[in-house]
Amino acid sequence: MSRLRIGTSGWNYKSWRGTVYPKGVPVRLWLEHYATLFDTVEVNATFYRLQPPEVPRAWAAQTPDGFDFAVKGSRYLTHVKRLGSTGRGVERFFASVEGLKDAGKLGPVLWQLPPNFHRDDDRLATFLDGLPPGRHAVELRHESWFTDDVYALLGERDAALVAADDPRMSFQTRRRTASWAYARLHRGDRPDGDYSAPALRTWKRRLGAWRGKGDVYAYFNNDWAIGKSAANAGRYARFAGETPGRTIEA
Repeated sequence: MSRLRIGTSGWNYKSWRGTVYPKGVPVRLWLEHYATLFDTVEVNATFYRLQPPEVPRAWAAQTPDGFDFAVKGSRYLTHVKRLGSTGRGVERFFASVEGLKDAGKLGPVLWQLPPNFHRDDDRLATFLDGLPPGRHAVELRHESWFTDDVYALLGERDAALVAADDPRMSFQTRRRTASWAYARLHRGDRPDGDYSAPALRTWKRRLGAWRGKGDVYAYFNNDWAIGKSAANAGRYARFAGETPGRTIEA
């Protein structure tokens, strides 16, 4: 049976004290508490630097069986190397998150390309072909990438085109390219970045339709709007009937 997993991009936010995390819960227990509310999280720390092996192992130990970590691929590979000559870098990246894989908690890997990275089919294909087996999602952020040929390239490798909700990049297409799907909700319909109830219900219908064809991962990444991501994710989960638990207000 296909799964719909809802979470947020990150869990370590000071602004969540008193809302997501009850007063008195120490920082070292925040992930453990987060895992009582959601069954997945998107890790951004892996984008900025390789993690010491003991860190992913600790993440795995703090979460229950069935919890998934989506990890963001290294910016060295996507932004510096721009997907070229990445063999050794790919090996080092996956070695750094081996603790999650060993625990059975490594979910999709997100590869976010810089907005000034123009379409290069050969480079993208070579990069994807050099990755280890697993679920790989690609967030394309330059208009030139959004063509049928690129969708086919991703589909041939069962790589998911990230469905990004960001009105600043209206050219992005929410096209399903894989047997599974990956969505990132960057910015809601309200001026402060929050998602209204009608907007969340629209996403409920969209992701529900995708779920009929395979697993779906969706992450709210609008915490720049002062704590909105957890509240939006929790509200969405209740609409979808996916995650029990208390209401989170922000």
